[in-house]
Amino acid sequence: MKTFFLEDGAPAYDALREVADIILSGGVVIYPTDTIYGLGCDAFSKDAIQRVARIKKRDAVKPFSFICQDVAQISEFAFVSNWAYKLMNRLLPGPYTFILEARKTNLPKKMIGKRNTVGVRIPDNVICRKLVEMAGRPLVTTSVNIAGDEPVEDLADIPEDQAGLVDAAISVGPLRSGPSTVVDLRGSAPELIREGRGAVVW
Repeated sequence: MKTFFLEDGAPAYDALREVADIILSGGVVIYPTDTIYGLGCDAFSKDAIQRVARIKKRDAVKPFSFICQDVAQISEFAFVSNWAYKLMNRLLPGPYTFILEARKTNLPKKMIGKRNTVGVRIPDNVICRKLVEMAGRPLVTTSVNIAGDEPVEDLADIPEDQAGLVDAAISVGPLRSGPSTVVDLRGSAPELIREGRGAVVW
C-alpha cells in the first residue's frame, strides 16, 4: 500500500492525481472524509467493488454508498424531489448519507439496494471531494475495517494483511469521529435511519 501523507484541508495536486489514476485503473484506495477514513474505488468498476467487499469481508449482497462531487451529480443517479434537493443543498457538504430511489444507470448491481435505492454522500472534506473531481467518477465509500469491527481511526493501525490488499492511501493523521447520519429521502419527509455526526435538523 503506497501511502501519501497530507495535511487535512490542504490537498496536494500531484498526490491526488496519482491516487485518482489508481482509482481509474481499477485500484482500491483509502482516503479521509469528514467522519472516518473511507475505503473505496471507482463506483463503476465491478471488479474493484468486489475487491472492496473482500477486503472488508462484507456480506456480498449488502450495497455500498458512494461519494458525489455535488448535488447536481447525485441527480444523475437518483430521483430527487424538490424538497429533498433543497434539504441536501442546505446540509451538504456534511456528515450525512442520503438514501434515494435509484435511476436506471450503468452502476454495478453492488451499488443498488434490494429496494432499488442508492446511498449518496458529499463529505465536508476537501481532499476526498477533490479526489472525486479529479477521477471524474463517483467514489465508493465504506469504513476502513473488517465488517463488524470498529472503524480504523489511524492508518498506522491497519493490519498488515489488510493493508497489503489496498493499492494506495491518503493519510492525514488520526480521525477520531463518529459515522455519518443516515436519512431516507424517498418519502414525503425525511426519515432518520441512523443518527451520527450530522445534526438532525430538518
